[in-house]
Amino acid sequence: MKNAQVRNATVQRTTGETSIELTLAIDGSGTVEVETGVPFFDHMLDALARHAGFDLSVKASGDVEVDAHHTVEDVGIVLGQAIAQALGDKAGIVRFGQSIMPMDEALVIAAIDVSGRGQCYYEVDLPIEIIGTFDTTLTQEFLAALAREAGLTLHVRSLAGTNAHHIVEAAFKAVARALRTALTLDPRVTGVPSTKGSL
Repeated sequence: MKNAQVRNATVQRTTGETSIELTLAIDGSGTVEVETGVPFFDHMLDALARHAGFDLSVKASGDVEVDAHHTVEDVGIVLGQAIAQALGDKAGIVRFGQSIMPMDEALVIAAIDVSGRGQCYYEVDLPIEIIGTFDTTLTQEFLAALAREAGLTLHVRSLAGTNAHHIVEAAFKAVARALRTALTLDPRVTGVPSTKGSL
């Protein structure tokens, strides 16, 4: 059954370090247009949106000549804000989602509760710190900002892997698939799926 609720958002954020414009449709078809100035991060955002079923447009400019930290974290902030805005009161959502994502030798799990309490628990072992020009420690910065601003309780754990590209990509895809489930509208859910009556 197609739900008539439109779950879209556009968020703009400008600081002394970055300028970001992001448009999100939660119930999309995986149409993605991303330009952040950080090629590997663009690749990861593309994977996240496609596997979450989002339509996503991101145009970001930042002080990448210093490093990519501000750009990556701020995109996480803006994407989290867009998810929260698009969800509104969260009525009718499944709320919980989880995924176990294999990518060759890598295996990563992600679990999400759209709890309203933004927190990220991240335990991912990576053999190297740089993929292309991307500092792999920024994966945690992105996910922490996303979880905080979207109001998600997010757990991400690596179970196996020796190739950093595979591990990070599996993490993004696992989060995407967990989001896809958690944000799905369930016609059997009336109101907000919480005994408290709010999330």
